[in-house]
Amino acid sequence: MSQTITIERFLTKSEAWVPVAPDGQYKQITARLWGKGLTLRGEVPGAAIAAPRQFCAKAGQFLISRIDARHGAFGIVPAELDGALVSNDFPCFDIDASTVLPHYFEWYSRTPQFVDLCRRASEGSTNRVRMKEEKFLKMAVPLPSLEEQLRIVKRLDMVAALVAERRRAIEAAERETQALLLKAFQRAIDGAPLRPMSEVAPLVRRQVAIEANREYTEIGVRSFYNGIFHRRTMSGSEFSWQDLFKIREGDLVFSNLMAWEKAIAVAAPHDDGTVGNHRMLTCEVNPDLATPSFLMAYFRTFEGFSSVVGHSPGTIARNKTLSSKKLPTIQVPVPPLETQRWFDHIESKTREARAIRVSTAQDIDALIPAMLHELFNAKAAAA
Repeated sequence: MSQTITIERFLTKSEAWVPVAPDGQYKQITARLWGKGLTLRGEVPGAAIAAPRQFCAKAGQFLISRIDARHGAFGIVPAELDGALVSNDFPCFDIDASTVLPHYFEWYSRTPQFVDLCRRASEGSTNRVRMKEEKFLKMAVPLPSLEEQLRIVKRLDMVAALVAERRRAIEAAERETQALLLKAFQRAIDGAPLRPMSEVAPLVRRQVAIEANREYTEIGVRSFYNGIFHRRTMSGSEFSWQDLFKIREGDLVFSNLMAWEKAIAVAAPHDDGTVGNHRMLTCEVNPDLATPSFLMAYFRTFEGFSSVVGHSPGTIARNKTLSSKKLPTIQVPVPPLETQRWFDHIESKTREARAIRVSTAQDIDALIPAMLHELFNAKAAAA
C-alpha cells in the first residue's frame, strides 16, 4: 500500500550560495521541458554572470525551474553538472533518500500527475507565472514503500535500457541505409555528363491571375530537406499586395531565401495547384532528361548542395539569396533515364524502410509514457 505524504517531507531547499569570481569559469544548467531532464547550457566566465552570487547545484539534487515548472522543466542534477551555477529561478532541493529513492522520484516527476501538480503550484499573470515554493512543498504525492520504489525503478530502468538499445539500432540502420543510398547514387552518376538546370529543369513562372473571391493555398519549403508545407489558405483579396505563382506536382522548388539551409523540395501530388510567392523558385523538370526525385537526390549530396550555396552570394542569412538568374546555371549530372529510374526505385524502397523505422520509433517512444501511466496511476489509486 502507498501512503500519501507532502513533498516537504522528502525535499529540502538547498541554500548553497557561492560568490561568482569574475575570472572564474562556470558551468550553467538548462532544464528541458516535459520531463526531459537537465543538460549543460554552456560554460561562461564569471564576468558574464550579472549576479554577484548564485546557487551551486550538486549531483543528486532535484532542480526545478520556477518559470517553466508547469511545463515539466525540472530534473535530477547528473554527475557531470555537479557544481554548476543556477540563478534564484532554479531552486535546488536535497532529497531524503531514507524516504524516497532519488531515482524513483526522477521517474515519478516525469508523469502527467507531477507536471499537473507543478501547474497547480504556479501562480501569476500570463507573462509572470511562477512556481510558488511554499505551495509546491505542501502538495501531496502517493509514495510506496522503499522496497516497492526499488522494484518500480528496476522495472523502468530495464525497459528504458531496452528502448535505448532499440533506438540505437534504428539509428544505425538509418545511417547504413543512407550510406548505401549514397553509393548507389554515385554509381548512377559515374561518367554522366553535366548539363545546366536551364536545360534539365528550367525555371518556370506560372503567374496566377488573382481573383478576389477565390481561395488560394500558399506553400513554403522547410529547411533541411523537410519538404513543402501549406502555410495558409486565404481569399484572393488578401493576396492583393503580392504576385502568386502556381505549383505543379513534380516541380523542384527552392526557397530563394533559405536554399542555403537546404530548403529544397519536390512538389507532391497534394501540392498540385497550390501557389507560392516570388521567393519560391519553381523548376519544371524536363521528362526527356531527368526525373524530379533524381535531381532532388543530387541536391541532397555534398556536391549538389555546395552548388546551391555557391550560387547564393552573401555573408548573412537574409542576404544569402539564391537568385533566379544563378539557379539556371547550376550544372547537374544527367545519366540515362533508365539509370535514374533504377536509382529512384532504390530510393523508393529506402523510403518505405524509413517509414517502418519511424513508425517503430514512435511506438518505442510511447512505451515509457505508457508504463509510467500504468505504474504510477495504479499507485495513486492504491494510496
